[in-house]
Formats: sequence, structure tokens, C-alpha cells
Amino acid sequence: MTKRHAGGVGVSPTRHGAVLAGIVTLILGISAVIYVGVGIDDGTTRKQEALTRAPQGSAAPASTGVWVGAWSASPSGPEAGTETNGLAGHSVRNVVHTSAAGTSARVTLSNLYGQRPLTITHASLAVAATANTPAAAADTMRRLTFAGKTTVVIAAGRQVVSDAVRVAIPHDGDVLITTYSPTPSGPATYHSQARQISYTAEGDQAADVTGTPYTTQSTHWRYVTALDVLSNEADGTVVVLGDSLTDGITSTMGENRRWTDVLSDRLRAAAGSSDAPRYSVVNQGIGGNQVLVSGLGRPAGNPSGLTRFQRDVLGRTGVKAVVIVLGVNDILRNPGQADPDAIVAGLRDLVDRAHARGLRVVGATLMPFHGHRGYTDQRESVRRAINDQIRSGRVFDAVVDFDKALRDPYDPRRLRSDYDSGDHLHPSDRGYERMGEVFDLEDLKGAAPAEL
Repeated sequence: MTKRHAGGVGVSPTRHGAVLAGIVTLILGISAVIYVGVGIDDGTTRKQEALTRAPQGSAAPASTGVWVGAWSASPSGPEAGTETNGLAGHSVRNVVHTSAAGTSARVTLSNLYGQRPLTITHASLAVAATANTPAAAADTMRRLTFAGKTTVVIAAGRQVVSDAVRVAIPHDGDVLITTYSPTPSGPATYHSQARQISYTAEGDQAADVTGTPYTTQSTHWRYVTALDVLSNEADGTVVVLGDSLTDGITSTMGENRRWTDVLSDRLRAAAGSSDAPRYSVVNQGIGGNQVLVSGLGRPAGNPSGLTRFQRDVLGRTGVKAVVIVLGVNDILRNPGQADPDAIVAGLRDLVDRAHARGLRVVGATLMPFHGHRGYTDQRESVRRAINDQIRSGRVFDAVVDFDKALRDPYDPRRLRSDYDSGDHLHPSDRGYERMGEVFDLEDLKGAAPAEL
């Protein structure tokens, strides 16, 4: 049975969250005017001409639809080994997998962890010829522009959004997003655990369609953090905020078997035949992520859920619902005794921020980890205390019980053996599939509950 959020403890946390969200939104709104290129919108207020007019120089007919997130990845830190030159003199071809089809596309590039401006002189987008390849499908290569220019300079700590290009983006397909920078820029902003092979090539090969120059493989996504599409098949975006369990770090490389991929496929299959909403899914998981504590550095690597919520959830295109799968690292990475009440309070803060934007929030119970090197009986008691509060219905609008779905029925402290990747913490492909299967799609429907 779906559990309902009852507003947390007292009134002041909700008011505090709403006020804090308002302040943060105001600050980001002011900051947006100094971003280079087009700012991120919420998928519903973008200028009408962007929805109806083909890009400059295009002979394609006008199109309508809603801007949604087709793919996204959270920048998790600066890439080691790129501190001096970045990836100067190399073309970086990121392979990303889509959760929604569209008739136009735009890309977000980030220099969040750069210490100097990042100059991109050539950027392109194409549909991949086949899965897991750097080769482009015929007639899909498009050069990206930024405010009408082919070169863009991204200041350190900033991001840019490209102009929209007309191209047919498939659902459940691979897209190639390529950048070329000729000059050193300091550390490259990246997402460390892509579970997808991307590529690099010497020199400016951003327009190459053969894939032949791309001889070096990478398991990271670099610079690119989002792909949005103008879609007629989706009405909004589900953003999943999580850790390595959402990032899918033990799923099979290149096969898109994260639990969020399963959820995406189920939502599309249900469209038009059930009460499930027509939403795309974007995965904002970062391995090791916590609700309360960020990593080291300035800006912090692996920023906490509280720190990155504005950027990675509220800042995503067309967001209509949020799924939160966080908390286990707050237990495992705490050198002392983790406080379950503090972790739950952090989760409630995230919910309050989402509610301030009218967004519905589904939360997940924390899965077992007996047998993992970090397991102790004390940590198990904290996990159970958090799950008790989540199941009570006083934290989230609805609950997906991953703990119940994946635990061993004969020893509920551990994962069932066929759902265990072998490290006793992360699921196997079958475990990720189970997570996606038990998610009640109807729990994503509707807006945030009204405050009483």
C-alpha cells in the first residue's frame, strides 16, 4: 500500500525548507544571467519560438512538444590526471543512452570543476549507428551552437546549454555528444562511473561520422551533463537522486541494466495503456553519495544530496516527480555511530524543497548489506530505524520498498543471493531488474500534497 507523507515533524522544518528553497532559487536565477548560452528551464516556460521554430539554417518543418530530460548525469568531481591540460587537443565523444524520443535536442556542458575557462571550438551531436560504437548513423550529425556561435567559452564553475538542433532522437538509443577543446583548461569535469564506453580521438574529430579516429576508450562521461529533447511521447521528467545503487556501478557495462533503465522502459511500455504518467527518466546517481556530507575539494567532489538538490533535481528540464534513494552511505561512511534521526531529517529537508516546487516525491527503503566489509550490528540497527520511519509514511509521499523486494527471506540482514553482485551491497543485473519491476508507476502521478 502506498504510504503518504504527513509533513514531517512540526511545521517549522517545512517553512524553513520552503524559505531556503526560495532563497536558493533566487540566487540561482540571478546567477543564470551570467551563464554563457541558454539557461536551463523547467520544461514548460521556454519561449514558444523554441518549441515551434526550426534552428537557424534548418529546412526542417516546425515541431511542437514538451522539453524533457532524455539523459543526464551528475558531475561528480575533477578527473585525475587532467589537472594541467584538461583534455586539450582531444575530441571527447560521449555515448549516452536516451529515455525519451524527440524531434529536437539540446545539450548541457559543464566546467564545474575547472580552474580556468574551458574553450570549446567544436561540439556536435549525432545518433549512434549501433549500440556501443563511436560511429554516427547516416545524416544525423549536427554541429552544436551556443547563442548562435560555434565556439563557446565556459567560465570555471559554470555550465552552458546549446541551441536546439533538429534531429530525430530515438527512445532507448545511443547518442554521441562530442566536444573539442584546443587549449589547456585545467581539470576536466566528469562523471566517474558511466557503465558506458565513451571515446577520445587526437585532434578535432567532432564532425567525424566513421568513428575510426576514436581509438581510446573511457568509462567516464566528460563535460556533458544533460541531453534534453523536444518530445511528443513524454509530458515530463522523473529525476532519480541516488548513490551507487542508482548509478548502477555493478551493472553490466554497455547494456543499460541499471534499475532506472528498467523503470524507463516500463513507463514507456505503459504509456496509453494504464494510469501511469508519460514521463522520461534521468539518473542523478553518484557512487558514494550521502544525504548529509559532501566530499573534499572546492567545489566539493561528490556533493551531498542536500548540496546538489537544486542543481541535480530542481535544475533538470521538465521535472515532475522525484525519486530519492539515499542514506546507506551516511551509515557506512560514518566513522562513529550514524544518527538515524539526522539522516531522516535530511531526507525530509529534500522532500520539503521538492514540495516547495510542487513536485511529488517517492522514497526508497535502504537495502541490506550483511556480508559487506562495512557491516556491523550497530549499523544494521541504524538502517532498520531509518526504514521504520520511511515505512511509517511520515517522510515521503510514497514508498518503494527495495529492502523488502531484494532481501533474503531467511536472513533479512542480507541481499538474496541471486540479487547480490557479490560484494553484498550492490545488486546484480537481476537485482537491478527487480528494483525496476517493483516500482509502482502510479506512485509518480500527481503533485505534492497540499500543506495543512
